[in-house]
Amino acid sequence: MAATAAYADAPKYIFLYIGDGMGMGPVTAAQTYNRSVLGNDTPLTMMQMPVVGWCQTYSASSPVTDSAAAGTALSTGHKTTNGMLGMSPDSTWVYSVARTLKEKGYGIGVATSVAPDDATPAAFYAHVPARKMYYDIDRQMAEADYQFIAGADLCGTAPEGGRNVEEYFAENNVQIVRGPEGIADIKAEKVLLLGGDKNLHNCNISYTIDSVAGAITLPEITEACLRQLERTSPERFFMMIEGGNIDHALHANDGGAAVKEVLNFDSALKIAFDFYKAHPEETLIIVTADHDTGGMAMLQGTGKGLANIDYQKVSKEAFNNYCKGILASRMVYKWQDMKEYLEENLGLFSHIKVSAEQEAKLEKLFNDTFEMRNSADQKTLYATFNGFAAEVFKIFNNAAGLAFNTTGHSGNPVPVFVAGEDANLFKGFNNNIDIPAGILKAVE
Repeated sequence: MAATAAYADAPKYIFLYIGDGMGMGPVTAAQTYNRSVLGNDTPLTMMQMPVVGWCQTYSASSPVTDSAAAGTALSTGHKTTNGMLGMSPDSTWVYSVARTLKEKGYGIGVATSVAPDDATPAAFYAHVPARKMYYDIDRQMAEADYQFIAGADLCGTAPEGGRNVEEYFAENNVQIVRGPEGIADIKAEKVLLLGGDKNLHNCNISYTIDSVAGAITLPEITEACLRQLERTSPERFFMMIEGGNIDHALHANDGGAAVKEVLNFDSALKIAFDFYKAHPEETLIIVTADHDTGGMAMLQGTGKGLANIDYQKVSKEAFNNYCKGILASRMVYKWQDMKEYLEENLGLFSHIKVSAEQEAKLEKLFNDTFEMRNSADQKTLYATFNGFAAEVFKIFNNAAGLAFNTTGHSGNPVPVFVAGEDANLFKGFNNNIDIPAGILKAVE
């Protein structure tokens, strides 16, 4: 009877939200933008949660983790070596909280705004010694027996003479649907929702700031995950939702895109928070990050400067691709043409002051890039930017009052926001391995 009573008191609906790379810098910038630019008196949803803490993120091999080791820690409660997924440093398999909860009768959903076989989501079902073993990760995803998995597209491709990974999903009775229009076609007990055209192989579902027509959004994915679990596992379920594009924007040192991605992630979080308000004694929500990316900070006068984000219509990656298109076309493209583009798409020169010295530097870099075809590149984890694009966004970030100290990860602690049943298990100064341990303690 005691065990039955304890189980009855356990949270039935558990939501784990992971903002990839979302240190306190991006959260504070997003909240400042929300308050001072959008004029919202209501704080971000994550900041409305009653329990707040911090989380250390170091891995077994470094004080600065990568997403694979951090994802493994957040999913399994075990530290591992950077680059490893679902394994301890000695290559012993360790199992995720999602797998444990599935064995306890919970429905499982794992969703992200980047590839579903990327490090963080893969940590909840895969066991591989290297995070880029996408084909093996995809096979394990197909065999995971989860009710819902979603993301941009699969990175795994068939080895020479091998089978297409989609065949494994069919063999495991997993329905594959694509894009927002595919959500209405969901009928199976197990679903893989992907971002769109399977020929594009996109690693993310497009940045919020790029406003790509027809692109699926993280809130849409989250809503679809919730509906699927309510349909297939109404008694109890676990959802992991990752805002992966936050990390991509921060690696690019694209402050405006990062702020918009945090807001988008928070919109996806509101779906769970509204569910929690309808089921307050049965729901647990934890929001955290796997690590901090970029070491982003707000500079003096940021509140006013953040208004400049509203002039930004393209992400740094989209702008870089625009530049690549010009270079590939061999078209005649002059500095004045570029100035007009920058005015229209980033507000430079028209709304954001560019000094004579800054313009001279930009024009030189423009000539080096587009005429001399000789540009020093800025390399980051997910993209390589030409020197001109890097300088354009350095000027824009400065105008927005945002600064970065790296294009990689930092060892800074990350925030933890919690609401619902057993929320106090996560207050104070956590280690990332404490997060899954706390979840399992809550369901004992």
